[in-house]
Amino acid sequence: MAHHHGHDRVHDHDGHAHGGSPHHHGDPNRHGRAFVIAIALNAAFVAVEFGYGFIANSTALMADAGHNLSDVLGLVLAWTAMVLARKSPSERFTYGLRSTSILAAIANAMLLLVACGAIGWEAAQRFAQPPAVGSATVMLVAGIGIAVNGLSAWLFVKGSAGDLNIRGAYLHMATDAAVSLGVVLAAVVMLFTGWYWVDPAISLVIVAVILFGTWGLLRESLHLALNAVPPHIDVSDVASYLSQLPGVSAIHDLHIWGMSTTESALTVHLVMPDGYPGDAVIDGVALALRERFSVHHSTLQVELGTTDHACSLGTTLPAAHPR
Repeated sequence: MAHHHGHDRVHDHDGHAHGGSPHHHGDPNRHGRAFVIAIALNAAFVAVEFGYGFIANSTALMADAGHNLSDVLGLVLAWTAMVLARKSPSERFTYGLRSTSILAAIANAMLLLVACGAIGWEAAQRFAQPPAVGSATVMLVAGIGIAVNGLSAWLFVKGSAGDLNIRGAYLHMATDAAVSLGVVLAAVVMLFTGWYWVDPAISLVIVAVILFGTWGLLRESLHLALNAVPPHIDVSDVASYLSQLPGVSAIHDLHIWGMSTTESALTVHLVMPDGYPGDAVIDGVALALRERFSVHHSTLQVELGTTDHACSLGTTLPAAHPR
């Protein structure tokens, strides 16, 4: 029986996982197109907005331009990551480069935090002696900003539900549209009252908006980088499903982690005293894990339970039914 104890490993190489199925990833080409359009639109707008912010002497407009610039860089990162994530596995990178999408989400969040610091500092210094601001210019340029960002956000709406990376892009565009609206309103107030302190004040509000949105993105992407279980997967549900499988007396070494901002992987040891149940059963389990729990790559190791396995990592759980 020695060969039986030599563990049976079965890996679920689902056909679509490497190519990216529409079901899980949306249409990558459509996303690619959305990225190109959004990057071109926003890059052009940043140049215009910063120039006019300088001419009109408005930190709020420059803050908005800074915010938009960080978004352009964020979009470039997210787009690059999406392209790299679709590269096929190689001998050295056996998972391909899909986890670059996690790195992009982290870099994106950190970039925004740096932009916040710079804008906040400038705005704080302006409170002491608020300079006069060309409110009409600010109003017009920020108005164009609403249109540019609104259109860009709309391009990403479809992909934003299933992919943290695309969601980051979408959230940026949506908050940008809101921020530009704030700048327009501030300009209206300054036009009618001459209260130029409103300009640095709205700049600080913009910073707060960016910080609020970025914090969640940073936290979630760091969790993925540290191999945390993705938020949409309930470990106890997966564990109880595996424990209740016919023939399983216990499970141990259960690990679930995010391979990218869209795909998850799982490994587990199943103790099955009656021996290996056959490929069809294992394939059925892999399919159920994919459809019920959104785990795209699962590796199941079957053991007879004849020796005590010291679990270096992971959890040992007795099966739900007594053996």
